Amino acid sequence: MEKEIRLDKFLADMGKGTRSQLKEAARKGRIHVNGEVVKKADMKVKVPGDVVVFDGVPVSYVTMEYYMLNKPQGVVSATEDNRYQTVVDLIEGKNRRDLFPVGRLDIDTEGLLIITNDGPLAHRLLAPKKHVDKIYYAVCDGFVPDSAVETFAEGILLPDGLKCLPAKLEIKARKDVDGKPVTEVFLTIREGKFHQVKRMMEAVGCPVVSLKRLTMGPISLDETLEPGQYRPLTEKELELLNSL
Repeated sequence: MEKEIRLDKFLADMGKGTRSQLKEAARKGRIHVNGEVVKKADMKVKVPGDVVVFDGVPVSYVTMEYYMLNKPQGVVSATEDNRYQTVVDLIEGKNRRDLFPVGRLDIDTEGLLIITNDGPLAHRLLAPKKHVDKIYYAVCDGFVPDSAVETFAEGILLPDGLKCLPAKLEIKARKDVDGKPVTEVFLTIREGKFHQVKRMMEAVGCPVVSLKRLTMGPISLDETLEPGQYRPLTEKELELLNSL
């Protein structure tokens, strides 16, 4: 569907500068629309339809972007940060300047993270009433007791008083690593409280050593993505998300 949008907003949304910077660029003749130099950045352009060129390079207007990221450790789930690199910083070549992570993973947690600028989609994935399943793989200190499976299924009460929704715990393996007992588990939860997985495992006496999110709703982490790598979501994945 064709719509009209201010030229400065068009270019600002595509990361070409601030409104004031683009106003100055227009005055200097750096912006062309349909082959003509445009001196006023507040003019309206048709999307799609009009051809916008900035500094000699055509600029296409992208309304929505969707990426799957395998979040690495040491990167924060934020749009900007004064201390750490952010997950949005990892998305090179992005068109939109308003991308954000859907939910968050702790700085030391790896795995599936969706990066987009689609607010309604993020709401559907994160809204408590939607109860979207998220599966995590964790390595924990100590041997997780079999009783934890039932405790989590009933909804564990954490020491700080938080009553978690019922969760599915699968004990994958118990082993000795360098003489120390560890347990590998898969944990499926339907909410995302602060440090929830870590708090749940600590409550049964087995603190998390490493944590990785594998799924979020109908979307599974692409196993070909190394930590820090990303790709656009496929049409099929978008269909699955839009069916929520």
